[in-house]
Amino acid sequence: MTRARLLTPTVLAATTLLTVPGCATADGDTARPRPAARQDATDTDDLPERFTGQRLDWSACPAPDSAEGGGSASPSPLPDGEDWECARMTAPLDYSDPNGDTIEIAMIRARTKAEGDQRIGSLIFNFGGPGGSGVATLPAFGSDYNKLNSRYDLVSFDPRGVGNSEGVQCLDDQQLDDYFAADADPRNASERREFTDRLKEFDRGCEDRFGDLLPHLTTTNTARDMDLMRKVLGDDKLHYFGISYGTELGGVYAHLFPRRVGRALFDAVVDPTGNTEQGALGQTEGFQLALGNYLDNCTQSDNCPLGTDPDEGERKLQDFLDSLRDHPLDTRDPDKRKLTQSLAWSGVAQSLYSQSFWPYLTQGLDDAMTEDNPDGTVLLALGDSMNGRNPDGSYSTLQSSLTAISCADSSERYTVDDVRDKLGQFEDASPVFGPQMAWGLLSCTYWPVEGQREHPNVRADGAPKILLIGTTGDPATPFQGTAHMKDALGDDVGVELVYEGEGHGAYNSGNKCVQDTANDYLLNGTVPDDGKRCKD
Repeated sequence: MTRARLLTPTVLAATTLLTVPGCATADGDTARPRPAARQDATDTDDLPERFTGQRLDWSACPAPDSAEGGGSASPSPLPDGEDWECARMTAPLDYSDPNGDTIEIAMIRARTKAEGDQRIGSLIFNFGGPGGSGVATLPAFGSDYNKLNSRYDLVSFDPRGVGNSEGVQCLDDQQLDDYFAADADPRNASERREFTDRLKEFDRGCEDRFGDLLPHLTTTNTARDMDLMRKVLGDDKLHYFGISYGTELGGVYAHLFPRRVGRALFDAVVDPTGNTEQGALGQTEGFQLALGNYLDNCTQSDNCPLGTDPDEGERKLQDFLDSLRDHPLDTRDPDKRKLTQSLAWSGVAQSLYSQSFWPYLTQGLDDAMTEDNPDGTVLLALGDSMNGRNPDGSYSTLQSSLTAISCADSSERYTVDDVRDKLGQFEDASPVFGPQMAWGLLSCTYWPVEGQREHPNVRADGAPKILLIGTTGDPATPFQGTAHMKDALGDDVGVELVYEGEGHGAYNSGNKCVQDTANDYLLNGTVPDDGKRCKD
């Protein structure tokens, strides 16, 4: 599994705005979605004994299945030889009705060999999405966290609605192939109808398969699941490592349970303060920044397929993507799929999550833009990674879960006219990424459940210091969001660490300054000076 894929945040589906129950939708249909999940809840300590007193049955982990992203073997041991263990935790489906239905949460851990005062407790990871499988991701990066395993049990989980925790899959594999390949930049009335019809089909599939589950797939409920996890694992405090959307989840947890926060690190910090339009526009600008940095690098080499001038290179890239609208490229895909504009756009965006992926983007563009026998295979593979398509043609729950969680959270809904009014602003922000990001604002328009709120409340008065790591060249969670999270957490909570580098997420970049600072905080409780900077 690729790092960029596993850290994918809310890029394709978490873009929505303002709805009223029973209001007219974008094409005049009358929408009567299910009500949003209730926000009152029984505190974790007051839950029935069957939850708080449960003993988890830890056993050897199987290979990740297709819902989690697939794989041919169970997780490899950590460098110190420690094996991964898996278990399932039972949680209330609805925390306002703890005597009602339940949901099973899939978990994974690697125990520390530390004992006594050397053992701090469990360190719970969430790698983002929303929709990423923690059960599959944590062992994929286990060696990166080997130092942390010296004093912590490393723990992660599939959040509710993800992977093997009742993972949402809205369409079958063939339908998803068609869905992701289809035009995501409609330019006339007929194309707009086709686009909205596809969104409705996707949402009907979710309702038909998971209708009773969908209202409960909120970030608030997942934060409560983490607090139950803390208690079941035997920890007084929740020690936490959140990446991308995982920082929003961590912020919501800190708001709900500020005095139960232990040592918490937020990397690739989501801006919790803006509305969905602002978030989508910020991401558009972030990807444009990352694209510009890629072009500056590529065009300095002798073999860049986009030429030697960054501005001209961007125009060539845009022309190439536009050409795919009517003339998709052949690939070597065993299912004979072609590289469409939407799949190529996803492949380009995927490549900008990490500077280590830039050579694959260059290779993919070189193969696809050659005059003799152009080949879209590499860009198709990158696009598949963004969309959660496994090598065998099956799909993980990544994108379906992302939509389900995002739409359960957000009360905002857009119309087609809203998008048309805002399209120019998005195109000005990025000619390459703007149109698709703007039309992504319709992702929750027809969703069968009302969302909870406009943006998350992360104010955490009384919480201890939380370390926030922002990357200046981050395409998906733009750097300024770190300062906004710090302000939103409240006075004397957030401490900012700046990584002057590229990519989405700083700790796994391998930067020694970032890792040493983060490790010293998590292992020893050493809080760095606010505003400390680490350079690439």
